Amino acid sequence: MKNTIELDRVGMVYETASGPVEALRNISLAVGEGEFISIVGPSGCGKSTLLRVIAGLRPMTSGTVLVDGTSVTRPIPKVGMVFQAAVLLKWRSVLDNVLLPAELAGLNPHKFRERAIELLHLVGLEGFTGKKPNELSGGMQQRVALCRALLLDPPLLLMDEPFGALDAMTRDDMNLELLRVWGQETGGTGRKTILFVTHSIPEAVFLADRVVVMSARPGEIADVVNIELDRPRTVETRATADFGHYSLQIYETLTGQMTGDNSRSAQTLS
Repeated sequence: MKNTIELDRVGMVYETASGPVEALRNISLAVGEGEFISIVGPSGCGKSTLLRVIAGLRPMTSGTVLVDGTSVTRPIPKVGMVFQAAVLLKWRSVLDNVLLPAELAGLNPHKFRERAIELLHLVGLEGFTGKKPNELSGGMQQRVALCRALLLDPPLLLMDEPFGALDAMTRDDMNLELLRVWGQETGGTGRKTILFVTHSIPEAVFLADRVVVMSARPGEIADVVNIELDRPRTVETRATADFGHYSLQIYETLTGQMTGDNSRSAQTLS
């Protein structure tokens, strides 16, 4: 499998008024093309910083980052980003919000109109193209944000807790929606490579091929868990014993605590 992302001993130190703060330390990871990676870790461990380093929005202080074999030294063009807040422009329609990346890239938005409409149809918003953001629910706004990130057909999608502010049922719906969009071609490049930051262990397990578990600051990779659950994932997936075992393994790595029968858990999760 070709690697889309290669991180080699990446470190990040912030300079503050009270002195340097080490956010990331010795991060090494290869992410294959079309792979779905979830990233979990304590608050402040550098998960969001890592996404910004990969996108070229923050310079690393040590190590190297390669995206498609090219060293990242500036913001990279072939990436879509989705944040916890949808950040839609309230005075623009749904369709015009989706078309915004084309405008910002200096492209003719009219040439992307058909694609924008196709993406909105894909996520069930075909009847809302003329609506304003304040006429949409939180989950619908995040669907618009996802379409906006996909408009220019980027091979890489970086998602920073995009569903964290949603209620539990809407969040579950958005997980299924994201997997449905990811699992089929949405343009010329086919399946995207996705890095997905979340604080929810069940969400991380449900979505990912692998879950990267980070330590407290300075953020290091404490474990990488291969999630060998059948796809497509469904609501029933969450009720399986394997799903529970993966979730427990990640919880124990994050907290350093064994749960239940320690010896039995260790044998089951090893």
